[in-house]
Amino acid sequence: MKALRFAEQDVPRIDELPIPAIGADDVLVAARSVGVCHSDIDLLEGRYIIPFEYPIIPGHEWSGEVVAVGSRVRDFAAGDRVVGECVIGEDHFGFSISGAAAEFFVARPEWLHKLPASVSYTNGALVEPFSVAYYALMRVGNVNASDTLVVLGAGPIGLAVTAAAAALGAVTIVVEPSPERRDAALRLGARHAVHPDDIVEFLNEQTEGRGADVVVEASGRPAVMAQALELAAFRGRVAYIGIDVGREAPAKLGLIQSKELKITGSVGSPGVWPETLRFLAHTGIDLSPLVTQRFGVDDALGALDAAHHPATTIKAHIEFDAVLPA
Repeated sequence: MKALRFAEQDVPRIDELPIPAIGADDVLVAARSVGVCHSDIDLLEGRYIIPFEYPIIPGHEWSGEVVAVGSRVRDFAAGDRVVGECVIGEDHFGFSISGAAAEFFVARPEWLHKLPASVSYTNGALVEPFSVAYYALMRVGNVNASDTLVVLGAGPIGLAVTAAAAALGAVTIVVEPSPERRDAALRLGARHAVHPDDIVEFLNEQTEGRGADVVVEASGRPAVMAQALELAAFRGRVAYIGIDVGREAPAKLGLIQSKELKITGSVGSPGVWPETLRFLAHTGIDLSPLVTQRFGVDDALGALDAAHHPATTIKAHIEFDAVLPA
């Protein structure tokens, strides 16, 4: 089988490997669509939040088809369409243990969820980033059509927040410097998409000076994180979902008290995958505008290169169609 493998730091390759054997408690999955995330680039360049060793197969945003199950597996069968979680105990799938960027890979049934029939393999491979957005909105609480909701940053997670918030009925305003990403936000259901230089005046006009009922900070930029407090309305809710480690910016912290703000922060999507999948199935959200480039496994190095260029790439997917030999 063919696999994208990081042989060592800064050395990605397309390798020919044996199809892995499975044990009694394992599931063999044929990959169908695998997204490339910025954390995959970090892994290739030698950085990750938990220990890992090369060689390693990346791929933690994926969808696939079960092609074989071990003798003790009861909840899955060949032909099931599945997605799988990334954080599995102390390990991270696609980081500390090899992931899904291969024609076939081994998974454990407790990591897996069946993909609803109405959700495509492309959308299935976006469940992982979408679940992060869904979890953040659940922590905010009761997002609905009475809310004006501002999303700061239209990266993949910010765009996933946009799709979820719009499906919940909120008047969703996306703030993003890239015109291409603003267009993607509108395709995903945003009511408005504006340049950062225009948001203060635009929001005042839209809300008659009230401000945003909900602000979701998805850029991870400290100055933008500080601005979120200023954009929020009295008794507004502010959710921090963009990740920053160690940088600083001045912020008007007194606004937290004077506006009686509710502030939440979240990382990942613990425990919400079943709800996320039901939400996608019931709303019919199409996340495919997030996928700006598609590559076959033979061209998977091109997917890595595309992910290095966020100005032209929102999400690159590697697509597979391998069939288990008879």
